[in-house]
Amino acid sequence: MKEAGYTEKEIEQIKADIKHFENVRKEIQLASGDYIDLKQYEPAMRHLIDSYIGADESRMLANFDDMSLVELLVEKGQEALKDLPKSIRDNPDAMAEAIENNLRKVIIEESPANPMYYEKMSVLLDELIKLRKEATLEYEKYLNEIIALSGKVKKPNTTSDYPTSINTNAKRALFDNLGRNEAMAVKLDNKILTTKKDGWRDNIQKSKAVRNAITEVLKSYSITDDNEIHRIFDLVKNQREY
Repeated sequence: MKEAGYTEKEIEQIKADIKHFENVRKEIQLASGDYIDLKQYEPAMRHLIDSYIGADESRMLANFDDMSLVELLVEKGQEALKDLPKSIRDNPDAMAEAIENNLRKVIIEESPANPMYYEKMSVLLDELIKLRKEATLEYEKYLNEIIALSGKVKKPNTTSDYPTSINTNAKRALFDNLGRNEAMAVKLDNKILTTKKDGWRDNIQKSKAVRNAITEVLKSYSITDDNEIHRIFDLVKNQREY
């Protein structure tokens, strides 16, 4: 920068500006939940910033580069809030909105895997937001409720709403989206597992075999509507376990 004609004072000011706006960017991303997961690139970027800019303040948010805010809330509870930027941590409304925005993002992202379950989670979040804005819920109690909801969103298996046989995410998705019919969910899960072949989503014949298996099981429960069969087929395609 000296060779480019900048004075020492100008160099320091530019470095300070970069530090400031990098932190502002991080805070906005965290508060809004509007960020792209670039975990594989961020460490290298942080190294460049730390090495050439000396952005010491940016380390304040380092914990969030490998875990989302919602994941930290599930793992650490209210202790996770201590890692938030000071400008958010010292403002209860800003902190609440940051949690809500991040939680909403997770619900939207996870919804295709279990629409009925995450629709229920969305309703619960809306209710908590309404209570907070109407100031009808004490802030401490609100934090406990929102952290509990974060656990249900990230780890559906930790809830006690499922029979013991509904013990995988795929079974839970079938159970929730088939009228909570335990026998049908278990039967369909077994049928899919014994029918599916490797790479079935990208192969027309293999995909057709899975759809036929779904049709067969649903038909045994008097479900023959093509739209319903297609809905369950799409649900099955969104299950990582299949």
